[in-house]
Amino acid sequence: MAETAPRFLPAGEAALTVEFGTTIDPLLNARVRGLDAALAASPIAGVIETVPTYRSLMIHFDPRLLSTSALIEKVARLPSEPLATESAKHWLIPVCYETTHAEDLAELANALAMTQDEIIALHQGADYQVYMYGFASGYVFLGGLPAALTISRRAKPRPPIPRGSLLIAGGQALIGHDPMPTGWYHIGRTPVATFDPEREPPCFIEVGDRLNFEAIDSTSFEALEHAAREGAPVAPRPA
Repeated sequence: MAETAPRFLPAGEAALTVEFGTTIDPLLNARVRGLDAALAASPIAGVIETVPTYRSLMIHFDPRLLSTSALIEKVARLPSEPLATESAKHWLIPVCYETTHAEDLAELANALAMTQDEIIALHQGADYQVYMYGFASGYVFLGGLPAALTISRRAKPRPPIPRGSLLIAGGQALIGHDPMPTGWYHIGRTPVATFDPEREPPCFIEVGDRLNFEAIDSTSFEALEHAAREGAPVAPRPA
């Protein structure tokens, strides 16, 4: 399929969205990350920050130094190519799927007419790619969720999830961070902190990285969580 030209969409007076398509697709995301890499390699004066997403790159800039039209012209001239994932890091994330750490697993199994073990096997057995961070600090959005686990978001948000919740909805998978209400289904929990402002970098899992989930029991989870509370870093290990 031939690549379509990106759309340049002003987002207020200090941001520009460069949109490559309208679907969640690894090829589109590779183009997003390619442009992000091109901007990092050839900085444009006035650009403050770039935010890669599933299918677009948002560019924040200082309108006192750079106009939207000038930014579009400069970005359009960049020699960006889709960014390959061969050199991306590969992580193994520990997850507890036991009932106390997977509050919606039984409800999800009933809705999908599957057993809880079948859901766990599908979720744990998939290969995931990190597409983006958003909409809050440390929330990691993943591609690769098996089609059999596709389910719509809830009609009404559920009560706040605990930190480190594994969530699915709308054909997407997510690692949560801070507790908050959500319309997604909570099916597991990891002791790994995806965001820490005292750590450098604050988010050690990068956009474009790959990851898999490794089931652990509640005893192992509680030991790792206790270590984290005592100040020991709990990080995923390279796969």
